Order: sequence, then structure tokens, then C-alpha cells
Amino acid sequence: MTPFPFAAIVGQDEMKTAMVLTAIDPKIGGVLVFGDRGTGKSTAVRALAALLPPIEAVAGCPCNSARPEDCPDWADITDKTLVTRPTPVVDLPLGVTEDRVTGALDIERALTRGEKAFEAGLLARANRGYLYIDEVNLLEDHIVDLLLDVAQSGENVVEREGLSIRHPARFVLVGSGNPEEGELRPQLLDRFGLSVEVTSPDDIDTRVEVIRRRDAYESDHAAFMTEWGPQDAALRDRILTARAALAQVRTSNVALHDCASVCLALGSDGLRGELTLLRTARALAAYEGATELTRDHIRAAAPMALRHRLRRDPLDEAGSSARVARQLAEVLP
Repeated sequence: MTPFPFAAIVGQDEMKTAMVLTAIDPKIGGVLVFGDRGTGKSTAVRALAALLPPIEAVAGCPCNSARPEDCPDWADITDKTLVTRPTPVVDLPLGVTEDRVTGALDIERALTRGEKAFEAGLLARANRGYLYIDEVNLLEDHIVDLLLDVAQSGENVVEREGLSIRHPARFVLVGSGNPEEGELRPQLLDRFGLSVEVTSPDDIDTRVEVIRRRDAYESDHAAFMTEWGPQDAALRDRILTARAALAQVRTSNVALHDCASVCLALGSDGLRGELTLLRTARALAAYEGATELTRDHIRAAAPMALRHRLRRDPLDEAGSSARVARQLAEVLP
């Protein structure tokens, strides 16, 4: 069955905006979605996969390389024609083994042909796309460490069983989880560009609309997709337009000063916060059709880009979103 249309998701505007912005500029660094069960986290990720524009890749390359010369030598590519395929969205399940993530010796070829060959893993499949981790806060520590290394370098390195393999692994990391089931390690938390919090709707009309649309999707799938397909297509075109306009968005020294001032006031560690805030605000400006980055874009982007980067303050009982809003009001009045 075709995934639920992205445009048909009711509410959860911040989550949808964050996902769209990472589609406009993958350098933002991914999205972490924390919230209760049944709030549409997984649905949104599946919908995003169907919404994203396709990529052009070498037909026989396991890493989705854009050009034949980019294909790794170990892949032994025979079909070098360029094909169009959907943007890859790869699930990384809980309990997955390291071999499945990074790739390992192709046992079948080793046994049947006596050849030492590499079988690509999930990281190769996710290259130039999205890697989705549900219940990311329950992921095993050694897999977390592995993802940190790859996310930092953009390259997967496998040195085992007599193999020495390298291949590109540049992907947008999307994680979802329930905060009641455990916290995320700070090292991995920092690797997500954006963080959003989703909650169950608290008004009857919204909840009724969620039920109505889901029921229509399941009971008359073809009619529902016909109704919402054009809106998804329009959103896809808007993303492509924003991608093309991203480099032309003017960024003044005042905007750079504003980004640094907000992060300094919040006490965020390092400079990743400023860079992420700048990229997110610029992507938002391109998405809205603006030609120059303004304070309004920075204000709108700051909660998503900074709420998960704050140091804990035992004397401040306000949530991270409230702390960001308070500092924005003081620094960018």
C-alpha cells in the first residue's frame, strides 16, 4: 500500500517543517522526534520517503553513487548506466548486528565460489538518503558508537575478516522515540541537527480529523491518494524550488551575529549550534521564497535547532522549549 500522504498528516506542524527543511538542505543533520506513542512519528517518516524527489544513481552501485567514477572498486560494477530511483529511506531496527549495519564478508560467494567479496550493509543503502531509527533511545551502545563515527566522517570503514573496505555513507539521520523509555546519549543527541517534540492533540476537532483521514486512507485508498496526491506533488515542487534558491539567500553579518548571540545566551556547547541554526534558518527562508535571511527566520528555527543542545540547569524547572523562547525574547526582541 502506498504510504500515507505527507500533506494529509493532521497537525504536528513543527515535525513536518523540520523534515521538509532537512530535505531542502541535508547538511542540517537530521531530525530527532520525541513524543508519545501513536502521534504519527513513523507515519511522517514513511510519508517523507514517498514525498522526496528521486535521485539519479548508477544502476549497479550498492552505494547509490551519482557517477560511475564514484562507485567503489570493491563493488565490481558491470552496469554503469544512470537510473532514477526513489530517495532511499532505510530502517535500522533495534537489535540489528554490526555486520548488518556496516556490511561484511559475502558468505554465499565465499562458500560457493571461494571468493572473498564484500556484502554491503544498511549504511551503503542509506547513502544519499535517510537512515531511520525507531526507538533510537533504546539502541545498543556499540551501534551508537558506530553511527557516531560514520556520521562524523561521512564514510563507512570496514576492517575485518581480511577485508579492507571504504565507501561513502552520507545520510540524514531521523530518529524517533518515547522519552519515558530512556534518554539519548549526549554524543548521539548532538549529532541530530533538529529536535522536535510531538504530543497527542488535545481538542476534539483535531482528533476527529485524524480518525477521519486515517479511516478514508484505509477504506478507500485509491480515492484518498487521488485527493491528496496533487498536494504532495506541489510540496515536492516547493522543496525542489527551495533547493535551487538556497545558495542565493543573502546572509548578512547581522544575521550571523544574531545566531551567535542566541547560542551564547543559551550556553550551548561548541559551535555546532550556530552552524545548524544558520543552515536551518536559511533553508526556511528559501522554503518561504525569501531572498534574505531575517530575524523572523532565526526565531522560527531556533527552537528546533537548539532545544536539545542546552545544558541542564537543576535550578531552572522550565522545559528546554521555554528556555529557548525566553532567551529569544531577550536577545532578539
